Amino acid sequence: MLHVTILTVGKLKEKFYLEACKEYAKRLSAYCKLDLLELPEYRLPDNPSEAEITAGLEREAEQIFAKIPKGSWVCVLTPEGKLLSSEQLADQLKAVKSAGKSSICLILGSSFGMAPAVKQRADFRLSMSPMTFPHHLARIMVLEQLYRAESIQAGSRYHK
Repeated sequence: MLHVTILTVGKLKEKFYLEACKEYAKRLSAYCKLDLLELPEYRLPDNPSEAEITAGLEREAEQIFAKIPKGSWVCVLTPEGKLLSSEQLADQLKAVKSAGKSSICLILGSSFGMAPAVKQRADFRLSMSPMTFPHHLARIMVLEQLYRAESIQAGSRYHK
């Protein structure tokens, strides 16, 4: 069974986001073993300088690197990434599995993004949209698209 780790920087607090996460985690349990790891966001001042943001992202990168499971195919979600349809994402994940990978790691950065080193470490860079979404909502969207991709591969009616 595929092992999926989703690394997120920042904590979910709102009940409706937590409930949505639980629902998709439950649905995904039929297809994979899911670990959702929340890493603390580096605390920045109200109006941080570029240097402070860079330092914060580098600290967050250290935490991210420490939690990436060894041997995982790593995908970062970033605006500079590739736009894929749900079917193309399903094909991408199928190709990763066919290549012998049994573990994937999806990474969502903090509200200031992620350090360039994390993006460079990735095997794949994925963009959800040219639009900007709150990070909490993006987490739900990633879970839903992962569930949709697995459903497509299984031939389920969910995608229809």
